[in-house]
Amino acid sequence: MRWTRRRVRWAVVSGAILLVWPVVARLAALGLITSASLEHADAIVVLSGSAVYIERARYAGKLYHEGRAPRVILTNDNMRGGWSQERQTNPFFIERARDELLAAGVPKESVQVLPGTVESTFDEALAARSYAAQNHLRSLLFVTSAYHTRRTVWTLNKVFHDSGIVTGVESAQPGDQTPAPGTWWLHLRGWNSVALEYPKLIYYYWEYR
Repeated sequence: MRWTRRRVRWAVVSGAILLVWPVVARLAALGLITSASLEHADAIVVLSGSAVYIERARYAGKLYHEGRAPRVILTNDNMRGGWSQERQTNPFFIERARDELLAAGVPKESVQVLPGTVESTFDEALAARSYAAQNHLRSLLFVTSAYHTRRTVWTLNKVFHDSGIVTGVESAQPGDQTPAPGTWWLHLRGWNSVALEYPKLIYYYWEYR
């Protein structure tokens, strides 16, 4: 009798979790998405993202064609992708991102690369601030993936707060390379981009406060 009651109890708890989890998971994903509006900028900065470089580069190309900025800047994470039959090598992701921009119709002369390599979003923000100061840019529009926007906005506020340089943040909509908010937990990439983003946020708040 006790075993039966225990099984019933676990069944009820498991059922409740199954009903509640999709709602909680969706709210967790949406909680990572934000933006910082900037109608026009001196340059668009595409943040590195090896797994999602296509959606970021294509969205940056869209913004370029909308006239939001006259140039697109890439950061270099110095990471290589898979084998390219055309190139007969494993291209760096920055090369792939540049190819996506050119394929989207962004002129070659309008695509630039920040000097040096980066290992984190904070590195990218510092590199972008240095580049903007050296080239007398007064505004930058950063492009990233949706679930990376909250950490990006927080980082930019820290790095650029006394620079006199205005920053904005926009992202490609989830659903292409990034899983949708309602189903991210069904994909390995979703766990990487949503579940792991919260520990990264905590780390940034602690490390760069």
